[in-house]
Amino acid sequence: MIEVENLTKRYAGRAAVRDLTFTVKRGEIVGFLGQNGAGKTTTMRMLSCFMPATSGTARIAGYDVFTQADEVRRRIGYMPEGNPLHLDMRVREYLKFRARLKGLSANRSRERVDIVTEQCGLGEVAGKVISTLSGGYRQRVGLADALVHEPELIILDEPTKNLDAHLTRTVRQLIKDVSKDRTVFISSHLLPEVELTCTRVIIIHEGSIREQGTLDELQRKMSSGQQVIAELAAPVPDLREAWEHLAEVEHFDIAAAEGNFHRCSLTPRAGVDLRPHIFELAKARGWTLRELTRTRHSLEDIFVHVTKKEQEEL
Repeated sequence: MIEVENLTKRYAGRAAVRDLTFTVKRGEIVGFLGQNGAGKTTTMRMLSCFMPATSGTARIAGYDVFTQADEVRRRIGYMPEGNPLHLDMRVREYLKFRARLKGLSANRSRERVDIVTEQCGLGEVAGKVISTLSGGYRQRVGLADALVHEPELIILDEPTKNLDAHLTRTVRQLIKDVSKDRTVFISSHLLPEVELTCTRVIIIHEGSIREQGTLDELQRKMSSGQQVIAELAAPVPDLREAWEHLAEVEHFDIAAAEGNFHRCSLTPRAGVDLRPHIFELAKARGWTLRELTRTRHSLEDIFVHVTKKEQEEL
């Protein structure tokens, strides 16, 4: 659905984004992650035909973003950061206006406005002036605008920015609902939201892509430092001797637990899953193994690791 290759945008000689290369497949919900100023909005403006690139290529549904912009616009729904709306218009009036601007006939505009009004939960406020609506309802109007012409791809730039926790949850569920039959490309610096919403993530930092993949794929890349917790009924000296001689263990801590059990926190060497080694060791020595779990890194852990690593390499 989205194919980007070596996409670069410069302002007065400074690269806002440089050599971006990535793809988004049909049906995916992909999160585009980065700190403020990382280049997320610049990238989305280029993909949405609002801004030319300095160099590189981008294609959406097979159409070139820069030479076939009209074809691209028919296939995307774009909700920019800040969600600019005509505040003096009523909701239904605004959505009909936007549908007509996007090339729908008068009859089809009415049909689509009815559909997205219901889909986005705007029925109760359809006759109200947009300026009187809460932030959550305004976000719904912006999403309805992005959907009104039945796009194949929705591009959402910070759709939950400045919303409270309740409204964020509402918008998140709405995005999941409307993504069932289309592709979604969503930018955010709210990592827990992306983790709950997206099937895959792309991390951009200082204008360049640093990592991309599913959360599981990124977890595996960060296997070094991913602790394993084991609770065993064994004397501390025996545990200490075992971990010191197990080559796959890089670091360990031992703490007392209930009864004669001890809780061991073990850090593996890069790329190693310690759990089979611990299980076999406990079996061989006759130790009772009560717990054996591997901690999972959150998306925030992964993001901090990636961006910190890049800063340390500079």
